[in-house]
Amino acid sequence: MSDQWFAELYEASYRRIVVGTYGLVGDIGEAEELAQEAFAIAYSRRRRVRTTDNPEAWLYTVAINLARRRWRRRNTLDRLLRRETPPQPVESPEDWTGEHLELHAAIKKLSYEHRAVVVLHYLADMPVDEVAAALAIPVGTVKSRLARARAALATSLGAHREVENA
Repeated sequence: MSDQWFAELYEASYRRIVVGTYGLVGDIGEAEELAQEAFAIAYSRRRRVRTTDNPEAWLYTVAINLARRRWRRRNTLDRLLRRETPPQPVESPEDWTGEHLELHAAIKKLSYEHRAVVVLHYLADMPVDEVAAALAIPVGTVKSRLARARAALATSLGAHREVENA
């Protein structure tokens, strides 16, 4: 089997996987590591990945599961060390606008379940059915989480704007 197919998958999907995982973890370095690890796993299983209906969705699922595993380990370690705050993410890129930073800050405040659907649907531009497949949840659950997340974001961003205008 030619590795050309995998190289094309990497070229077409890497940035979207990084953006999607960044929305979950809030740290660009960690997002890149998760994407690279997901691609390494995919390469070791490339025959199976090639036969899936949507290899990119498979990669998202792997990256999300890796992020979830890291989050659980970090929380366990925090509890063991009796720390009250989780590790702070690195600073955001300097060229981001204030609105971009506000949006990412608001997304980080969402629960993991709501953040995952928002990131995959809006930032990674995945259709609802692919988000459902990537997260192994029903389509209706994705839709309800998106609606609740949008309401929470509207409240969070609206409150922030009211403070600015006061």
